[in-house]
Amino acid sequence: MKADIEIARDCRMKPIAEVARVLDIPEDDLELYGKYKAKLSDTLWNKLAHAPLGKLVLVTAINPTPAGEGKTTVTVGLGQALSRLGKRATVALREPSLGPCFGIKGGASGGGYAQVVPMEELNLHFTGDFHAITSANNLLAALLDNHIHQGNALGIDSKQIVIKRCLDMNDRVLRNIVVGLGGKADGVVREDRFVISVASEIMAILCLAGDLADLKRMLGNMIVAWRYDGSPVTTADLGATGALAVLLKDALKPNLVQTLENSPAIVHGGPFANIAHGCNSVRATRLALKLADVVVTEAGFGADLGAEKFFDIKCRKSGLKPDAVVLVATVRALKYNGGAAKSELAVENLAALERGIVNLGKHIENLQKFGVPVVVTLNAFVTDTPAEQALISDYCRARGCEVVLTEVWEKGGEGGMALARSVLNTLENRPSDFRVLYPDAMPLEDKIATIAREIYGADGVTFGPAAQKALKKISDVGMASFPVCIAKTQYSLSDDPKKLGRPEGFTVHIRDAYVAAGAGFVVALAGDIMTMPGLPKTPAALGIDIDDNGLISGLF
Repeated sequence: MKADIEIARDCRMKPIAEVARVLDIPEDDLELYGKYKAKLSDTLWNKLAHAPLGKLVLVTAINPTPAGEGKTTVTVGLGQALSRLGKRATVALREPSLGPCFGIKGGASGGGYAQVVPMEELNLHFTGDFHAITSANNLLAALLDNHIHQGNALGIDSKQIVIKRCLDMNDRVLRNIVVGLGGKADGVVREDRFVISVASEIMAILCLAGDLADLKRMLGNMIVAWRYDGSPVTTADLGATGALAVLLKDALKPNLVQTLENSPAIVHGGPFANIAHGCNSVRATRLALKLADVVVTEAGFGADLGAEKFFDIKCRKSGLKPDAVVLVATVRALKYNGGAAKSELAVENLAALERGIVNLGKHIENLQKFGVPVVVTLNAFVTDTPAEQALISDYCRARGCEVVLTEVWEKGGEGGMALARSVLNTLENRPSDFRVLYPDAMPLEDKIATIAREIYGADGVTFGPAAQKALKKISDVGMASFPVCIAKTQYSLSDDPKKLGRPEGFTVHIRDAYVAAGAGFVVALAGDIMTMPGLPKTPAALGIDIDDNGLISGLF
């Protein structure tokens, strides 16, 4: 079997203007970035002002394992299959981050014969959106430090600076640093740290803003520091809002590319789901819904993270209402959750499967709490046995979910036809009664406890001293009505990555919290989760190269 990059390179891409015609996008509304990718202009919004909305399908998954689940691959393959069935469909995805691309996880454009192309460009610099976000974030940090250096007219407490510099790369040595070393002209000496760009508040704002005016309002509301008197300092207080918006004006526009089968794909934004809210931009999703009859989007990592945040943050703040959910699982991953060794996942093991399938069961229960119909899909591997697949099918049907096999990695859209038909049948015959998990008026501590209890299955929550102090301060300044974004490990329903399956008898520990006042949510840090990842012992970057003819190898 060819590598993903080889499959992508063999694809006969169409000029992006041809792909745009599938969605009736005029060529004048394309801002071309080469021949195969484009940004969708602001004028397109006015033309679609009164267009009806299509159906919204969310693809999510069980907790990720080293065995692989293929959530993005299924998302792309489902979009391809819907197009094969004659539906006016598009996928709406996040942009890949350079951090995992050069780290351990690889790219995020799908896999096998269900990919978004151009694969190399998508996984690398694409249209520069992440660079714009990084630049805007770091300009804001520089303006803040300069303000302190130039006399500190706002009375900023340098020990209570909230804004952190960012970089779209895994770099553990930047987690804790000291800035301002040198002479008097080099600034005020203080401790600081970096976050990865996808965890920055500006990334979240870009993905939640409705338009440029909304972007500027949200940027202006960002709390960058606290004064000595305990009051917040915002981007607007620094006079930085306009400059940041200028850097982000093009990044705010969604990007149009294509799948391997030349069906349209709208790709925009990319917050991680373990340390941020994990969804592509509201603008991209809304625009896709105006352009297509069916939109397939995805949320990062397992349903306990990405799907919960999609519902409770993105949908709550945007008014979007999903019509169906596809929950991706694999036989291999469920056996791994049941204690099977990674080296033994190709061998039939019904006992391990029975132990691990409870992870899938918990995610089904969680999704049903939001009132959206659920379709379970098994991403097929050649090592799966009929007995294993039958066990999963019986288990899911007993919980009110249809189970459909997908083979999109191997067969592209053709391998997703059964799933596409099931999704269409669900959209036609099983109406969604979408609801969020908790009300806005619930206290922040109770919101966190509700997510931990209802979604993770925890017995309770403990709050460290820093978290208690932070949550009180956030409530005191009138932001307790915000939804909560819990940052925790993606590998377990709990905050301990080693607790696989469906853990019981555990508590979630919240060690700290902070408010993303511009984005409009509160981040609670659980367990040992880091907002700046590190590289593994053998980073993927060591296997990436380019030859004298410009041919890239090693991307996956």
